[in-house]
Amino acid sequence: MSEIIKPRDWSSQPSYIDPAYRSTALRGPTKPLIPLRQSLSELTGPVYGHDCLGPLDADLTKNGRKTADPLGERIVVTGRVLDEDGRPLPNTLLEIWQANAAGRFVHVVDQHEAPLDPNFFGGGRCVTDAAGRYRFTTIKPGAYPWGNHHNAWRPNHIHFSLFGPSFVTRLVTQMYFPGDPLLELDPIYKSSAVGARERMVARFSIEVTEPGFALGYEWDIVLRGRNETPMGSH
Repeated sequence: MSEIIKPRDWSSQPSYIDPAYRSTALRGPTKPLIPLRQSLSELTGPVYGHDCLGPLDADLTKNGRKTADPLGERIVVTGRVLDEDGRPLPNTLLEIWQANAAGRFVHVVDQHEAPLDPNFFGGGRCVTDAAGRYRFTTIKPGAYPWGNHHNAWRPNHIHFSLFGPSFVTRLVTQMYFPGDPLLELDPIYKSSAVGARERMVARFSIEVTEPGFALGYEWDIVLRGRNETPMGSH
């Protein structure tokens, strides 16, 4: 008997067009989406990246280092990738990207007046283990301005991309930090419903914290069901 898959809780997901998040009016679909049944070619298509991980890919404090350690507060971010029944999902490829401690991305489009860190690239990747767990060592990202509205600043956050067992199974979300005062002012965070948006906020963990080295945060990613993590409009 085939396994029953619980339906996606669309109410927990951000809307495609949110007036407060202005760019969604330009890129969000205005007509109902048409679901397409996936064929065998999509379900068994190629997966990129699982087999080409380097030893430093999950350590952003080292994979961009040229002459010294990157500037900023070192952190460890770890958690599990789970299905709708709380079961771990091993061999899931995660990629992250983020701003540096000053709130600046290594990207030609990012030209705001904050310094680049020559020893911080801002990207990393890893694959979940048999328990569905991932782990990154990085620098806590800084807030940065964006042009959505007057005096708009993005909260501290890390972008996450998850790749499943086939080419079409990719999800994108963001992880935020507890106690950030910018959360309640951020249209992207608030585009997800109350009760769901809080699932994007990590929790501080003294158990994950490494003595004398880095503060620790835990954040689980649930891919479906009533506890699923908001995805998409990020």
